[in-house]
Amino acid sequence: MNHLVAPSVLSANFTNLQADIELINSSEADWFHVDVMDGVFVPNISFGFPVIKALQKFAKKPLDVHLMIVDPDRYISQFREAGAEVLTVHLEACNHLHRSIQSIKQHGMKAGVAINPHTNVELLRDCLAEIDLVCVMSVNPGFGGQKFIEHTYTKVKALRSLIEQTGSKALIEIDGGVDLSNYKKLLECGANVLVAGNTVFASQNPIETIAILKNKS
Repeated sequence: MNHLVAPSVLSANFTNLQADIELINSSEADWFHVDVMDGVFVPNISFGFPVIKALQKFAKKPLDVHLMIVDPDRYISQFREAGAEVLTVHLEACNHLHRSIQSIKQHGMKAGVAINPHTNVELLRDCLAEIDLVCVMSVNPGFGGQKFIEHTYTKVKALRSLIEQTGSKALIEIDGGVDLSNYKKLLECGANVLVAGNTVFASQNPIETIAILKNKS
């Protein structure tokens, strides 16, 4: 399959969010990536249900919602109601990961699992066949604009191998520090979905930048 590009709304202009939503709608981007932070699991707070519902009202592409929160199971039905089509929880935040995955699917969403930079991909082996997407954090979660962690390439290769071993259909999503200098190498290592925040929204021509990220050659 062709790889996907998911601009991160966290880097959008919140004084004129609708304009940036329309920009993404008119671009070659595939998803909106929406980071939800609670100030507990990560040292930052982003936005909640009202903003996601407002985003969903105007978005013409699926919402890929990434939960960086403790005890995400409490809110799964509410994120579905808010418009999430892909819902990703952190392995490190789930006491019963398999149960969380099943709950997400039962609510009609694709189930994603995110892993922090220090987390070994091998910890996903027992659940990998049930997962639709693995979000590999290539920076420490919590803030946009961080420096890309170079070990991510090795990690993506290991995860691609594990996916093949287990017969999983999971997509590999890269979140953090993706830019025009590293996206091709990430795709070569086995990535399927590129999350790009500052790279897109700080660009002088975001639509052209998205088009470049969509181009493998």
